[in-house]
Amino acid sequence: MDYSFVVLSALMGLLIGSFLNCLIWRLYKNETISGRSYCPKCSNMIAWYDNIPLFSFLILRGRCRHCHKKISWQYPLVEFATSLLFALAFLKNISSPDLGILLARDWLIIASLMIVFVYDLRWQLVPMLIVWPVTGVVFILNLLLGFSWQSIVLSGLLGAAFFLIQYIVTKKRGLGEGDIWLGLLLGIVFPTVGELALSLCLAYFTGALIGIFLLSSHKKEWKSKMALGPFLAYGAIITLIYGQKIITWYLSLL
Repeated sequence: MDYSFVVLSALMGLLIGSFLNCLIWRLYKNETISGRSYCPKCSNMIAWYDNIPLFSFLILRGRCRHCHKKISWQYPLVEFATSLLFALAFLKNISSPDLGILLARDWLIIASLMIVFVYDLRWQLVPMLIVWPVTGVVFILNLLLGFSWQSIVLSGLLGAAFFLIQYIVTKKRGLGEGDIWLGLLLGIVFPTVGELALSLCLAYFTGALIGIFLLSSHKKEWKSKMALGPFLAYGAIITLIYGQKIITWYLSLL
């Protein structure tokens, strides 16, 4: 295997991860994506040599060159995670004849879910300006990959209905409307019921574990709210990369 393509995928992930950090902040501030990056603490423009993914954070020791205030760990973590996931997605699809379409789809999904993860974790809001268009694009890409429109639509409706029922039963207290749209996106992403179910199981299982830990450590109370989006994004990304292997392993136990 030519590992140069793996390295290129990782580098692409670094660049996209840096862009995602900028996009997340500007979505929250309702600003245009054009224009140079700036420090959110002092608003000084960031020079190109201070905006190199990962390396600038290390060279600057995690502080702004101008105001010397700490740079959030979100920035290097998002860059590193996106880089790693892009490389893993390439390795997963390397032997497929549809490598180009698969990479376009999987990288788009990873990037979008990274935004959802950070945005909902920080502000407990689902960025619908990302979720809506990505849902449509992934629908088209899955059609190009050979999935029938009926299976994609059915899975999307199942994903949305799963959260809509909870939304109605809990009288809007258990989750928000954004989670319903996330359910639709996950259903479109995973046109097979097995992978959709796996992503939801991983999300809720992980959420339950972290919830128990936060309660036992007195960092949360029973009435405290927890954003669901980060767990849904996590479960979906794990399923996207390792879903088939996990399902095959599980079936082998039966």
